Amino acid sequence: MNHKKYLALALPLTFSTVTTPLLGAVDTAVVGQLPDPAYLGGVAIGTVIFNTMYWLFGFLRVSTSGFAAQALGARDELQETLSFIRPFFIALLIGLVFLILQNPIATAAMALLNPAQDVEALALDYFHIRVWGVPVTFINYVILGWLMGMSRIRLAVTIQIAMNLLNIALDLLFVTGFAWGVTGVASATLIAEVSAMVLGIYFLMKRTQFTLKLLPLQQIFEGAALKKMIAVNQDLFIRTVCLLAVFNIFTYKSASFGTETLAANAVLIQIHYLMAYFFDGFSNASSILSGKAVGSRDEGLYKRTLALASQWALITALFLTAVYWLFSGPVIRLFTGIPEVITIASDYSLWLLLFPISTSIGIIFYGIFTGATETAPVRKSMMMALLLFLAVYFLAVPLFGNHGLWLAFIAFSAGRSIFLSMYIPKLNRHFSA
Repeated sequence: MNHKKYLALALPLTFSTVTTPLLGAVDTAVVGQLPDPAYLGGVAIGTVIFNTMYWLFGFLRVSTSGFAAQALGARDELQETLSFIRPFFIALLIGLVFLILQNPIATAAMALLNPAQDVEALALDYFHIRVWGVPVTFINYVILGWLMGMSRIRLAVTIQIAMNLLNIALDLLFVTGFAWGVTGVASATLIAEVSAMVLGIYFLMKRTQFTLKLLPLQQIFEGAALKKMIAVNQDLFIRTVCLLAVFNIFTYKSASFGTETLAANAVLIQIHYLMAYFFDGFSNASSILSGKAVGSRDEGLYKRTLALASQWALITALFLTAVYWLFSGPVIRLFTGIPEVITIASDYSLWLLLFPISTSIGIIFYGIFTGATETAPVRKSMMMALLLFLAVYFLAVPLFGNHGLWLAFIAFSAGRSIFLSMYIPKLNRHFSA
């Protein structure tokens, strides 16, 4: 494994994962051109709700990728099949539960986020359309995770790019063309998600070696394997709860500063997502290679993956910082044309210059740990980062307002990197054992 091979894997995944936040970013950008900031606030609140649901169960993609990569490394065809079937059933079950509980979820979300009345009405319109895509999205996670773990990168990238291009086209048609507002934005995203699932199933059945086998239930839900999968998913679930606690507190406090500040912070958070998902491509590449190393017991591959991940974390952080420093103004104006929101976003945009260097190691090393399915350090490090966020939040926000809120967020990002790095020696010993 060298730089060229690592980048050949990482760059398509980076391109693919950067398109992921476009589902929210394009929604934000399109409604940001409407004259009333309440539209932007409504989509921001709605996006937080779906980020909460989707991130909580993002382990469906991450763990599927890790187990599939290990099965590929071990050249075990049965485990390759089981690494898809097991999480697929879980994804379907969880998605149906969310559909049944959609009204209580919406009520609880509005009570927690407490937006202005006009913003709440728009957020609920957005929610009650997009919620029908929840089971679809969970199934998409499993399909994409399996394809990535099996190193079928081109197919995974094609699905994600197709979904986001369709979402962009429908956003422009429904909102700009038909003037459907928030309803149009939500409908566009739902149609894009369903289309991605259909394309993913087609690829799975026609373009891979996957064959749907009628396996005995006791084999699908075999005790030791199921226990391992539950343990991994539990760690990743708790990690995501910590992450979502930060973002929900951030959004809640943003709303308390007024609709314009909420809208400005929503724009900056969307830019942050683009940066974070840029790192996520390298994280996914590291996860695939780490999983293969575990499956094949190749310590040399693991060590080389760790070295390459560290180097490209730094290179990518410096690149993103430079790009944002040069183009922050035009990027903000891509998301909104409202002068008040642009002014507020520009006042706080410098905080994003600190984000890439503070978070790069945390996101990319996350892939190494999940590929190895050694996820307890991920859980522990994220819990410590959350505690750091809360400490800075309660100290800085009363003194510095929205600047204090951004300071707490950057402290959390740095904590993710520092605390997870502390567990690398233990992971090294795991491979040496």
